Amino acid sequence: MRTDQVSYQTGIPEKYRVAAVDLYDEAFGEKLSLAVRNREDRKKLFTRGLALNYAIGAVSQNGLLGIAGFHAAEGSLTGAISYRDLVSQLGFFKGNRAAVVFSLYERKPKPEELVMDGIAVRSDARGMGVGSTLLDEIRKYAIQHGYNRVRLDVIDTNPKAQKLYERLGFKAVKTESFPYLKSFLGFGGVTTMELSVHENA
Repeated sequence: MRTDQVSYQTGIPEKYRVAAVDLYDEAFGEKLSLAVRNREDRKKLFTRGLALNYAIGAVSQNGLLGIAGFHAAEGSLTGAISYRDLVSQLGFFKGNRAAVVFSLYERKPKPEELVMDGIAVRSDARGMGVGSTLLDEIRKYAIQHGYNRVRLDVIDTNPKAQKLYERLGFKAVKTESFPYLKSFLGFGGVTTMELSVHENA
């Protein structure tokens, strides 16, 4: 499928792995720096650990413009990063710290549910509708593979993202607040949002 000469495909080709890693770290590096402070260490983990078949990519003649990862029952974009990888690359203490922090972000899908595993759009491609189209492609993927809903979490420091999701049909179903962790995590609450894919087909 093409929109404004941008193609959207499930499974990002291996030749875009470095670009996908850069995109993912640009979008989530600050959040994940609690787990792995050094950017080059994070990028090494992502280079080895991103399972690109669990993502939809937006590609143009200018390269990879955006990615939308997902977590299905059988695997996820970031699911290939193992505890062994963390300890092997970071050492015992830093690796265990990273494992604990990553566990705070982990969201496993329920039956008939597809969970978003991060969405990122290259800075020079924002405003082109790439993010909205990626989310629509996630919805279509969910329908094609027998899922009833798509779930995601949005942190309280990103209200613009929540408004985008609401505009695309996602509804808030739960909000968790943990102000005592704000100084550690950088945010003090998470809103869980769901999209019923058949209502928006």
